[in-house]
Amino acid sequence: MTALLIRLLVLTGIFASVFLFSQVVVGGIVNRRAERRAVNRRLALLNSGMRHDDVASSLLKNAPPVLLPGATLFERARVGFIRMVMMSAVQAEYRTLAIWMGIGFCAAAAFTLVLAWGARVTLNAGVILLVLAIAGAVAIGLPLMVLSRIAQRRRKRMEEQFPVALDIFTRGLRAGHPISSALFLITEEMEDPIGSEFGIVGDEIAYGADLNDALLGMADRWDLEDMRMFVVSVSVQSETGGNLAEILDNLSTVIRARASLYLKVRALSSEGRMSAWMLTALPVLSFLATFAVSPTFYLEVAQDRIFLIGFPALIALYAVGVLIIRRMVDLKV
Repeated sequence: MTALLIRLLVLTGIFASVFLFSQVVVGGIVNRRAERRAVNRRLALLNSGMRHDDVASSLLKNAPPVLLPGATLFERARVGFIRMVMMSAVQAEYRTLAIWMGIGFCAAAAFTLVLAWGARVTLNAGVILLVLAIAGAVAIGLPLMVLSRIAQRRRKRMEEQFPVALDIFTRGLRAGHPISSALFLITEEMEDPIGSEFGIVGDEIAYGADLNDALLGMADRWDLEDMRMFVVSVSVQSETGGNLAEILDNLSTVIRARASLYLKVRALSSEGRMSAWMLTALPVLSFLATFAVSPTFYLEVAQDRIFLIGFPALIALYAVGVLIIRRMVDLKV
């Protein structure tokens, strides 16, 4: 009986020790993850010892320039690429990414040409055109799709966080804080991306920038109408007076109502958007699958002279179709 009791106590002690150890380890991991999520990147850089101006320079290295009204198509595409890199929060500069995509394009084209030469395919103009198209899709198209997906996800996150940031800002004003202190509350309490963005605004104001200009710069960087309405509200209140907290409270209600309506519209149009995705991706996936299974199929077709006319025309028709489908499913709310 005594041996059985000792054995029971030992097993109970082992169980309790393992349970307590697992709780401490799992609890520590969960708490560290929560702390990492709660602290935005700007605060993390400041905690690492960087100065405020260095942090602002690091966060604004991919800030898009101001687009003039008469800008050309190339300038619009360049600014759009810079904004996409900025919204995706990639650590590299946009010029570095462009250089690496160019290097990847050359490497993919050279590798595909070597494969075609190894398959004893005649390297004429059609084969070279096909190789350039494949290299461009792999080295340029695919990275742009990934960056665009990440940027859109962060932009959506910014839209979701903005009404919450307005609530924090409004409560700070009603508690008696000035505008600068209310902005500081957002930088301390909000996660990325909006926490770092309002932190940049606070740093710009601390270095002498005008409040309206700093807020407008943030709205232009993210191209969000909700932020522009916020800037207009602050600007009008600073010139004419009024209860800014009440104005922003109403603005937050309007933004949430519009977001709710937008989600309803997306739910009703989900079938059309899924069809658009399928019609857009299916030709590309079919082409890549066929080329991966039987590369000589398209390489032999490229020997024909009509390929030089038909292939660019096919790409142009595909681009027109994608644009039309995108316009049909891009509903404005």
